[in-house]
Amino acid sequence: MNTPITPITPPRQGRAETTFRFLAEPSSVNFGGKVHGGALMKWIDETAYACAAMWSGRYAVTVSVGNIRFRRPILVGNLVELRARVVVTGRTSMHIHVSVHAGDPKVGELAQTTDCLMVFVAVDEKGQPTPVPAFVPASEEEHRLARYAMDVKDALDAIVELKPEEVAAGKV
Repeated sequence: MNTPITPITPPRQGRAETTFRFLAEPSSVNFGGKVHGGALMKWIDETAYACAAMWSGRYAVTVSVGNIRFRRPILVGNLVELRARVVVTGRTSMHIHVSVHAGDPKVGELAQTTDCLMVFVAVDEKGQPTPVPAFVPASEEEHRLARYAMDVKDALDAIVELKPEEVAAGKV
C-alpha cells in the first residue's frame, strides 16, 4: 500500500531568515572577560533552530555544525546580532548559514565575530524525518551561499571517510 504524499505548503515570505539581538551578559563570559565559546555556540544553535523551524513549520533537530570560525571576541556589554538564513534544502534537511556580529551598542557598528553552517532535519511528532519546503536561491548572494554550503558538505563527507573505524563506530 502506498502512503499518500502530503503536499508541502510554500513558506510565507520572510521565513528563510531569522535574526536574534541581545546584550552579552556577565553570566556568559569566561575568566578572560570574553563570551565563552560554548555560550556563543548555544546562541548559534538556538538561532539556527528558530530559522529551521520557521522555514519547515516543524520541530527540527541539529545534524551537524560545520566550518565554525571564531574571528574576534565578544565582550560583556556588546550588542550581539545572530543572523540565520536557509541556504540549501534537501528532502528533509535544511542547511542554515549563521553569521554573528557584535560591538559596542553606543557606537552602533557591529563587526563579524563568527560564522558557520549548520544542518537541521525536520521531524514529525514521532521523531521521523519529514519533508521540508524547497528553498530556491534567487539572488547571486544566495547562489554563492548555496554553493559554499554544498562545498562544506562535500568536505565534511570526505573527512568522515578519513575517520578511523573505531571512531566511526563510537568505540573511542
